[in-house]
Amino acid sequence: MKIAEIEPIPLAYTEPNDNDGVRHVCLVRVRSCDGVTGWGEAVTIWPEATRAAAEIVRGLAGLLLGRDPARTSALWQAVREHTWWYGNGGIATFAHAAIDMALWDLRGRAAGQRVLDLLGGPVHDGLPPIVSCHAARADLHQGAEEIASWVAAEQAAGAKVGFGKRGDAHLGFDHDRDVTFVRVLRDALGPHAKIMIDLGVRNRWTVAEAVSRVRAFEEHGLHWIEEPLGADNPDGYATLRAKTTALIAYGEREWTIRGVHKILATGTVDVVGIDPGRTEGITGFARACELAHAADRQANAHAWAGPIAYAAALAVSYASAACRQFEVQPLLNPLHRDLACPPRPAGGIVPQPVGPGLGIDIDESAVNHYRIDGSVKLTALA
Repeated sequence: MKIAEIEPIPLAYTEPNDNDGVRHVCLVRVRSCDGVTGWGEAVTIWPEATRAAAEIVRGLAGLLLGRDPARTSALWQAVREHTWWYGNGGIATFAHAAIDMALWDLRGRAAGQRVLDLLGGPVHDGLPPIVSCHAARADLHQGAEEIASWVAAEQAAGAKVGFGKRGDAHLGFDHDRDVTFVRVLRDALGPHAKIMIDLGVRNRWTVAEAVSRVRAFEEHGLHWIEEPLGADNPDGYATLRAKTTALIAYGEREWTIRGVHKILATGTVDVVGIDPGRTEGITGFARACELAHAADRQANAHAWAGPIAYAAALAVSYASAACRQFEVQPLLNPLHRDLACPPRPAGGIVPQPVGPGLGIDIDESAVNHYRIDGSVKLTALA
C-alpha cells in the first residue's frame, strides 16, 4: 500500500456553541493507491491560518507520496524532521497534526481495525461526558439553568464553562459577577456535578486576582480552573497552586510533545489540555498522554471543532490511562451534523468508537458544501 493523494480542504462553518461565531478548520484527505481514504483535521480557527496550513500540506505532499501510510510513526518523524526550520509549533504543526490523523485513519481502514485498537485498545470501560460550553447569556440565572439542562440531557458528570467568550454574559472581568455565576450554577446543577471554569484569551487576571477568584469559587465546589493565568506563567501557577486547592488545568495552546513536557516539568499543572488537531496529531496526543500519566497527571482532550478531531481525541482518550473524562459540546455544530456524527453520550458514558479507522464515515458532498475556495459558504445543509 502506498500514498497516492494528499489533499488539504479548508472549511468554514458557524459554531452555535460559540454564539454563532464563524470558525475554520483545515481537513486533510489521504488516499492510498488502492482507493482507501483517511481523514484528518487541523483546528485552525482563523481563515488565514486555515489557508496557510493548506499550503503547508500541499508542500509536504511530495515528502509523503509513494510511501507506506501504515508506517505512521516513521512518517510522523519524517514530517518533524523536514519542518525543522519552520515547525515545532505554529502553522506547520497544524499541517502535521491533520496529516498524521489522516494517516492513522487510513491505516485503520486498510487493516479493518479501529485506531483505538492500533493504539493498544481501551483501558477504560467508559468515559463520563463533561458538557463543554461558553457562558453567553446576560441573565446569569438563565445561563446557569440552560447549562444545567444540558448536563441533565447528556447525563454528564459536570460542566466546563468558558468565560470571556462571545455573547452577553461578560464573565471573567468582574469578581462579584463571576462568583455570583458560579454560585447560581452550583444551585442549578445540584451538589454533585463537577464545575470547571475555563478562562478565555480576553481575560487577563493577575496572580492575586486568580487566587481571590479561585478561593471564592472553591466555596461552591470548583473542580478545576483552566488557564486563569494564560498559557505560560509557571511562577504564577506555582503561587496559585500553593494558595488554592482546585485542580489547575492548562496546556491546550501547546503545539508539541516538547511543550507538554515543559509544562509538566514545572509541577504546576494537574490537568493537561491537549488538542490532537493542533498538537502533532494522534501520535503527538498519545505520546503527550504517556508523559502526563508518567507524571501522575490527568490529560484532557480538547476537541472543540469538527467530527474528525473529536473522533481522534476519543480514540486516544480511551487508550490512555491519563484521560478520565471526555468533553462534548451541548449543541451539534454543522460539521458534526452534516459531515459525520461521532459517538455522542448515552447513559452517562461517551461510547467507544466503532468501525475501522476513526469509526466515522465522512459525507464528501457535505465537505464540498462547507469548503472555502475564495469565498466563504456558511449556509447549513437543508
